Amino acid sequence: MASVSFQNIEKSFGSTKVIHGIGFDIHDGEFMVLVGPSGCGKSTLLRMLAGLEEISGGTIAIDG
Repeated sequence: MASVSFQNIEKSFGSTKVIHGIGFDIHDGEFMVLVGPSGCGKSTLLRMLAGLEEISGGTIAIDG
């Protein structure tokens, strides 16, 4: 497995900011669940991790 680090992640669609400064670490061997209401950014975070959405600000690091 790999470790994943989200550092001050932001996402905007046009002038609308939809994700505001999210940051967390998932260490090797840990299990992570994203829970929240519809439209809160769960899928957008996963799409950014997969490289399907461009990150507006911050960094995502995999194993480093």
